[in-house]
Amino acid sequence: MSETPPVRHERDGDCLILTFNRPDRLNALSSKMLAALKGELDLAADPDAGVRALILTGAGRGFSSGADLAENPAGGPIDLATTLRERYAPVIERLVSLPFPVVAAVNGAAAGAGMSLALACDFIIASRSAYFLQAFINIGLVPDAGSTWFLPRLVGPQRARRLMMLGERLEAERAWEWGLVHEVVADQELMTRARAFAGELAEGPTRALAGIRTLLRQSLDSDLPAQLEHEAVIQGLMGRTSDFLEGVSAFLQKRPARFRGK
Repeated sequence: MSETPPVRHERDGDCLILTFNRPDRLNALSSKMLAALKGELDLAADPDAGVRALILTGAGRGFSSGADLAENPAGGPIDLATTLRERYAPVIERLVSLPFPVVAAVNGAAAGAGMSLALACDFIIASRSAYFLQAFINIGLVPDAGSTWFLPRLVGPQRARRLMMLGERLEAERAWEWGLVHEVVADQELMTRARAFAGELAEGPTRALAGIRTLLRQSLDSDLPAQLEHEAVIQGLMGRTSDFLEGVSAFLQKRPARFRGK
């Protein structure tokens, strides 16, 4: 009997769907799951793979409950710094550097590092029963896997401090009000909506969407002159794409553009 994969993959046209597949553990992030996720992301990043959008979601009742605490024996010291550097950081860095947009379809809990993974995506579509939890403080840890970088930038330092230091549960509707979530839908409609939304992104000029991802990351640490130069560099690349030529032709001919991501 073959072993159940910790991360399932499915193609829907140009869209790749990756599903955390440990529903019996609320998709707790084991070392095997993180390695599988990194491998899937590396394969998707290859231009020959033809992926133009990605959906990240969880099987069963939750997106991910965070790190799998059962992997670490109780009582002794744990080298969490090495775990973060070797297992989590490569996944987060690969996720944010992918050459196409990423959508998190959050069902149920997105807690701890599971929330970090959702925050690393470009858009979050949440089911009404979804919630977000910076659970680290409950076990005497600080937020990690990028949460301290993403969350203040998305909701502001005061709200980030509240979630991190008080360990408050953030329900989907409040997350939408705060601008953390792009859209909230009925539980049974989550994947239908996520697929449709990712499909729309995949039909767009994905080279330009990737350029926007890069520029937004750079803008957070750049002054204006540096950002103007970043824009010039990326725009220079976009001006040599087939999608740009198609976009201009479609505009002049007053027809919908047919972008190919090239």
